[in-house]
Amino acid sequence: MNRFTFTIILLTLFLPNVFSQRLTNAIETFANDPAFKYGGISVSIVDVESGKLIAGHQSNLGTTPASSLKVITTAAALHYLGEDFRFKTELQHDGNIDENGTLQGNLYIKGYGDPTIGSHHFDKAEKLDVVMQKFAEAIKKAGIKKINGYIIGDGSYFDTEVVGNKWLWEDLGNYYGSGAHGLNIQENMYFIDFQQVSQLGATPKVIKIRPTIPNLLLLNEVKSDVKGSGDNAYIFGAPYAYTRYIRGTIPVGNKTFTIKGSIPDPPFFTAHYLADVLEKNGIETSKLTSSYFDYKRNQENKEGQRSTIFTYQSPNLREIVFKTNMKSVNLYCEAMLRMIGKKINNDSTPEGGLKAVYDYLEKNKMNTKGFFLLDGSGLSPMNSATSFQMAQAIRIFIQDKNIADAFKRSLPVSARSGSMKYLLRGTVAEEKVFAKSGGMERVRSYTGYMKTKSGQLLSFSMIANNFTCKSSEVRKKMEKLMLAIYEN
Repeated sequence: MNRFTFTIILLTLFLPNVFSQRLTNAIETFANDPAFKYGGISVSIVDVESGKLIAGHQSNLGTTPASSLKVITTAAALHYLGEDFRFKTELQHDGNIDENGTLQGNLYIKGYGDPTIGSHHFDKAEKLDVVMQKFAEAIKKAGIKKINGYIIGDGSYFDTEVVGNKWLWEDLGNYYGSGAHGLNIQENMYFIDFQQVSQLGATPKVIKIRPTIPNLLLLNEVKSDVKGSGDNAYIFGAPYAYTRYIRGTIPVGNKTFTIKGSIPDPPFFTAHYLADVLEKNGIETSKLTSSYFDYKRNQENKEGQRSTIFTYQSPNLREIVFKTNMKSVNLYCEAMLRMIGKKINNDSTPEGGLKAVYDYLEKNKMNTKGFFLLDGSGLSPMNSATSFQMAQAIRIFIQDKNIADAFKRSLPVSARSGSMKYLLRGTVAEEKVFAKSGGMERVRSYTGYMKTKSGQLLSFSMIANNFTCKSSEVRKKMEKLMLAIYEN
């Protein structure tokens, strides 16, 4: 008898929720899979009513959960901010507007952390050009025909610590590693269009950058790989740094191939972009643009008392949380984490937000020992959680009457939506399993809940690290385990 079998027998003997032999066999098959021989796996299945672990494997093993960690941040945001909370962005000016309509002062785009401005994830949200046109119309309505001072993108509501702790160098220059600023725009990303070539190993030419990013220097070291090899190109560059290297591969071909990068300084870009829009709308500018942090570094620059002329609001937090968990948007989680920190601890760093997250979990009697969070999105490979902690957290969230409905609606559903859309199709568990997935190199996870075929409400988490097979194969193994849990 091995240690794993003995653990299953003990659980069966001493817990009231006796699970089926099918589930016992499924967990044992999963745990003993050769693909996990050199890695770490953690599985926990928790009875929501009692809070007891009814089945699992290495439930207290610390593992990297990747994006399934987003359930923690989104639930905490609903708890602290409320589902009707909206981020805002204000147009402000200092100085005065004279009788000729000239602003003798600066125009500010003051951000309060909204990650959704110009986002493509919201069907009803306004895209970048629509938002900018709305800004231009508000400036006209305020009687401004000319701006003599600076146009300033002000992201100072959040700290300059815009990316998560221990994020990888290869992530920072790419769209998913853009970080959260006090002023965000178009999810802080831009597009690079390559012209594919037919020769293997040749360098495809960059033909366009959309939108144009001022001061950006791209050094293209991309090579062409076999047809169908996909996007394996990475952009290397840190926040606020404008020299970026593109390395890796894209497939051979004869079409345009597009990858996405992170804007180095979104507040400055926003000011620059708005200046162009204003000129096109007949509002003359001094052509002086800056981010607020850069503007304040120059001691000669002066700032007067500001007046607000327009306020732009985000969708409500309920919708943002839904899109976050459905589309797994890192930026949204990082913005929510910083807003939690700002509101609760007057500290907009990741640490300020995480302190509030820990407080919420601990007040609900979750043991956070060994629960190491470094960001809000799960992008840091140094995040560590046990599957039991993740399953416990889900239990807390779906029992919290103030957030349960909004949180549950945000989770992808088996055979229907998000990252669960193609799982459990054609099985009895179609539309019965609600879970957030996570994935990065050699990491795959699912965390969520279900009401089983027998009517038992369970929360669960399964995390695999450093496996030796393809990630898609791990997903299939986890799918089988989810089905066994449902049929318990």
